[in-house]
Amino acid sequence: MAGRKKKKQSIEKLKVSDKKKSINGSRAGDVCIFIFLVLLGAFMVFPLYYSVIQSLKPVEELFVFPPKLYVINPTGRNFSDMFRVAANSWQVPLSRYIFNSFFITIVICGANLFVCCCAAFVLSKCRFPGDKFINQVIVLALLFASNATWIMQFMVMAKLRMIDTYWALILPSISTSIGLYLMRQSMSTIHDAMVEAAKVDGASLFRICWQIVVPNSKPALMTLIIFAFQGAWNMQGGALIYSEELKTLPTVVQQISAAGLARQGVTFASSVVLLIPPLLVFLVAQGNVMETMANSGMKD
Repeated sequence: MAGRKKKKQSIEKLKVSDKKKSINGSRAGDVCIFIFLVLLGAFMVFPLYYSVIQSLKPVEELFVFPPKLYVINPTGRNFSDMFRVAANSWQVPLSRYIFNSFFITIVICGANLFVCCCAAFVLSKCRFPGDKFINQVIVLALLFASNATWIMQFMVMAKLRMIDTYWALILPSISTSIGLYLMRQSMSTIHDAMVEAAKVDGASLFRICWQIVVPNSKPALMTLIIFAFQGAWNMQGGALIYSEELKTLPTVVQQISAAGLARQGVTFASSVVLLIPPLLVFLVAQGNVMETMANSGMKD
């Protein structure tokens, strides 16, 4: 009898292990999901691969038809020409444009984190008249594209006499609706008992926000860093910046690409350089993105 029970238990364990190995309930379904994910990943990686390949091609290979997805004679001349063109065309060294981009990006990311965290804490953990209305306004603000407010931003910056300054790029970007929404949704999942216990201990709201609530919202915080960094790094300035010394690196890339077909290799090289910082930030913080998106879909 004991031997039969052991055999039954071993058979049940094998069945359970077989079920755990299968994600979709069948091996055929697992294979289909795997193939779909591989194709989807290749589709997403292809633009990055194509940009790197094009940046390594000499001029005579850039306009070959049909286009080739590999390099016959790889060269790094496009990158050296990028530094030479940027330094000689507008009498401003390339390092100045790089400094402008990093300075504006770092300031915007820091200000965005501070403002969004403080505002999200108040909207999620403090009760006051009109808080639900403000939360609905934030949700509605997600429907509007950022370029819908360009004219109003220009008018405000002109009234404040901040045109052609760093502030013209920094002030309109210190807070975003998507960042505020993600932080509010994440902070709303934290139990109010923690906040009440901190109040009993005599902690101020500012201390509760930055020492209790924000550390427990790390996934949303990392996602906000990705969004803020990407938006600030790709900022061009448009009609807000006119001085060549204040322009950012994406603006210079746009000016180079407008020179014609002869500088297409330099344009691809510049695009690869612009991809590196956001890609590094995403690789560092990407592990927290999925958890944040799951929490952002929770209802109030």
